[in-house]
Amino acid sequence: MDWYVIQAYSGYEQKVKAALEERISLNNLTEKFGEILIPTEQIVELKGGAKKTTERKFFPGYILIQMNLEDDSWQLVQSTPRVSGFVGGTRAVSYTHLTLPTKA
Repeated sequence: MDWYVIQAYSGYEQKVKAALEERISLNNLTEKFGEILIPTEQIVELKGGAKKTTERKFFPGYILIQMNLEDDSWQLVQSTPRVSGFVGGTRAVSYTHLTLPTKA
């Protein structure tokens, strides 16, 4: 499976991720999809003299998805509400060299 980047409406990344996961299971395409990630980072802010840890999006409006790109999987992603499309124009570009940190 290769990694692809999809563009979603900014602020709707979590809803798009949930919709994709639901559509994948409803269409029995779980074997064609891997992880779906929203790139985020933990930041520490000082508010009122107290430290507060919050999560911030690295790339607002973008979602990383691991999948086998075939006609049915491409159509499922493209037809998901609030998805603008794949990064790379009319042809989805895979990011095989992409290495992501694992969660500890």
